[in-house]
Amino acid sequence: MSEPIIRAHQLCKTYRTGDVDVHALRGVNLNVQRGEFLAIVGHSGSGKSTLFNILGGLTPPTSGEAYVDGRDLRVMGEAERAKLRKTSIGFVFQKYNLLPTLTAADNIELARSLAGRSGATDPHFDEALKMLGISHRLDHKPRALSGGEQQRVAIARAIVNNPAILLADEPTGNLDTENSTLVLELLKSLNERLGQTILMITHNPEAASFADRVERMKDGMIVGQ
Repeated sequence: MSEPIIRAHQLCKTYRTGDVDVHALRGVNLNVQRGEFLAIVGHSGSGKSTLFNILGGLTPPTSGEAYVDGRDLRVMGEAERAKLRKTSIGFVFQKYNLLPTLTAADNIELARSLAGRSGATDPHFDEALKMLGISHRLDHKPRALSGGEQQRVAIARAIVNNPAILLADEPTGNLDTENSTLVLELLKSLNERLGQTILMITHNPEAASFADRVERMKDGMIVGQ
């Protein structure tokens, strides 16, 4: 088996709140294979969001090992983590985070500009755009789009630079049942048809059922499937 695209070993994160140490992660061990769709489930406060933020290069770990796409997060400075986020990781959040003054197309193009890319998109993204079914809505601003359409634009923005990993944080949290199912089916299609590696965190077992594998978190630790 090839080297995991995400590897965490005894990963810990401690926050200082006043005079109290809060142990958000307590020795997480996790491997994610390239091309896998993994869901991590857990209640609020279980540590899944902290794990998401570390693996996404948004915050450094306190101790332990964390490798993403072959790079050691422990030795990275903020500039290096920012570059990793621009080039190797796509993010999809519960809140769509689209700029309201820009069209859907411009929101997507902004992600390319921030990564220092220009010119035509690659066939990988063009196929994904067809799968997302939003080609006819790209000239609309977010306020003219439904919640499901906004989330599909957010997914397109996340994958436009062909990242090695797509990190999804409660991607259906603001959607109704119909749109939730549509978005989850789209993520599944991206994984199966294009080989996109996806790590999704969720509190919803139904959402997690779309993944190839499910891991559960409790009290800052992976506690099994």
